[in-house]
Amino acid sequence: MPSEDEEKIMNDILSKYKKRLDGSTGNEVDENPASDINFDVSKVDAGDIASGEYEKFKLELLPKHMGYYEKACNFAESIFKIAPDKKKLPELQEAIEVSHLRVTPTGVYSFSLLAPIVIIISGMLLSMVIPMLVGKEMSSFFIVFSLIAGAAIMFPLQKLPSLMANTWRLNASNQMVLCIFYVVTYMRHTSNLERAIRFSSDHLTGPLSLDLKKVLWDVETQKYSNIKESLDAYLGTWRKWNMEFIEAFHLIESSLFESSEARRLSMLDKSLDVILDETYEKMLHYAQNLKGPITSLHMLGVILPILGLVLLPLIVSFMGGVGWYHISAIYNVTIPIAVYLLGRSILSSRPSGYGAADITDSHPELKRFKKINLDFFGQKIDVSPLYLCLGLGLLFVFIGLLPLIMHFVGMPDIGFGGEDFTTGCGYEYCLMDYREPLDGSSGVVGPYSLIAALFSFCFPISMSVGIGLYFKLKSKDIIKLREKAKELEKEFASGLFQLGNRLGDGIPAEIAFSKVADVMTGTRTGTFFEKISSNINELGMSVEEAIFDRSKGAIADFPSNMIKSSMKVLTESSKKGPKIAAQALVNVSRYIKEMHRVDERLKDLLADIISSMKSQISMLTPAIAGIVIGITSMITNILGKLGPMLADQGSGADAMGAGSSVTQMFGLGVPSYFFQAVVGIYVAQLIFVLTILTNGIENGFDQLNQEYLLGKNMLRSVLMYAGLGFVIMLAFNLIASIVLAGVLQV
Repeated sequence: MPSEDEEKIMNDILSKYKKRLDGSTGNEVDENPASDINFDVSKVDAGDIASGEYEKFKLELLPKHMGYYEKACNFAESIFKIAPDKKKLPELQEAIEVSHLRVTPTGVYSFSLLAPIVIIISGMLLSMVIPMLVGKEMSSFFIVFSLIAGAAIMFPLQKLPSLMANTWRLNASNQMVLCIFYVVTYMRHTSNLERAIRFSSDHLTGPLSLDLKKVLWDVETQKYSNIKESLDAYLGTWRKWNMEFIEAFHLIESSLFESSEARRLSMLDKSLDVILDETYEKMLHYAQNLKGPITSLHMLGVILPILGLVLLPLIVSFMGGVGWYHISAIYNVTIPIAVYLLGRSILSSRPSGYGAADITDSHPELKRFKKINLDFFGQKIDVSPLYLCLGLGLLFVFIGLLPLIMHFVGMPDIGFGGEDFTTGCGYEYCLMDYREPLDGSSGVVGPYSLIAALFSFCFPISMSVGIGLYFKLKSKDIIKLREKAKELEKEFASGLFQLGNRLGDGIPAEIAFSKVADVMTGTRTGTFFEKISSNINELGMSVEEAIFDRSKGAIADFPSNMIKSSMKVLTESSKKGPKIAAQALVNVSRYIKEMHRVDERLKDLLADIISSMKSQISMLTPAIAGIVIGITSMITNILGKLGPMLADQGSGADAMGAGSSVTQMFGLGVPSYFFQAVVGIYVAQLIFVLTILTNGIENGFDQLNQEYLLGKNMLRSVLMYAGLGFVIMLAFNLIASIVLAGVLQV
């Protein structure tokens, strides 16, 4: 006689086929629908997948910039078609498919040519038009810069689908260990590949969940005849990137052919061991090879540009025609983009790991914690932090622009202190200090005053507050919930083991939860089990309701996919009896311990690299930049006054000629106001990029932790730079004023 589960499967199959026949689909009905129960399981409750589920899920998951990129490529292809080289076509097509982009290789290459042309033409026009509007000559620097930028961006645009594919693989590979864990955990008690894949796709988040749904989708739409063919086709896309993932799934597939239960379970256990051991080995080699690229990134992107700032005032003073906008083009555009691309190339080679996910992806009800809760006349309102942070950021930008605004509206300069003929206002300290150019050209340049330079610190502060505070307010509550769940995960293996032993002793699950909760009183696991027991005993819920009920369920207080899937295994396996449930929980407990052990070993491997990068973000970069900007401000102040002072000391034709040559030698230089704004924005950009890189190396793709670190680092590090630079600039300029006053007296 068939068992209850076998009868259910047969009824599901017959029901599915009956629906197809009733709908006159024309599909041929298998004479023996149960003959391939392990592989041709797409017929089993496949109706659960609605016809639009995959497409809807894809639209919700894919980033919006991919949609913009798709539109740009399709638009470029409609204008003119440029086909890629036939040798590059297979690689490009594979990258497009991996990224789930709706573009063609021709569209990608057409856009990679159209975009540089637009950049070059726009840059050349702006280089001609803007100087004409302000009464200056055409900027040859920006014409050349536009040409170089357009030519340089062409190759990255051709490689952009490959970069997106690498990002997608990084995101997906971060969940691969969990994927195998979910499949193995389910198949230990139910040897059904299709249901195991569906169970895994339901509990995973991000790209890998979408990929597994695509595997099911391809069977449902009859692209492949069974789940094995669809899965093998998908695994083929990982052949060059992650062989351990393929090997683990092949072992899982092999377990379906084993006649012995012991050998079947051994195959499943080995599949998880394979991906855990090989992940550790690949991460070991990655950590060993990481020091060189990280050192290069640190030197080329951080140390050399910041030290180069010391020489810039001298270069600007001795080279006429160099303005702050030239420095900005290098420091705020070229260097940050170069550091980001170098960092992405480092991340693209990161092996798969055991990473965390944004719990709001699997628990949408928690998205309210990403907003600010306001009490408006007794009514609670959730407001996005974007509006508050955007308002604060714009406020600081306005404060920083005040010296320029006051000059633009014609407000007279205000001076105080002793008389000083080298300043624009005639006093030692000016509010704005606009000066006439030494080359005799018309107009005034500035602001050169120390007060205006101090106002310019509002620009990096605006980025710190606007970006940093936004990410902090958005993630701080969610990260607390996830850390709370992680604490439970650390000790959950022990709780599951004890729960499994109780079930193995024949104790019903309703009572077993209470007994384990008593033993683990005072722990997170004890609190979790106590909540389940309370729901059962006091509210009369079933075990499944006590765990998963949306409002009262224990899982609502501990949003973790690991815990959720473990409890799902319990409820599924308990249908087959307490012995099966007990064995399932014991094995889940062992798996969780193994994954935690490997995860800790991976963190040990990367500890040196990560600590070095964190010190750059938290201390070295803002401190060095703050000191450098104080020194450069002092140098600019001295050089800006030294020429006019020396010229004024002479008399007669010879002395006037000497003074004129000295004046031409030194020039006025770049105002510290603009110089500091460029450097401050560069520091904020660098902190932003290094934070993303550090999080990627340590945690793989973990969007929630990345937002939390961005909030913390942007606020702390950029404000440290602003505070340190403010104090040092003030102190050094006062010293420079004392020195210059002594020179005047001599």
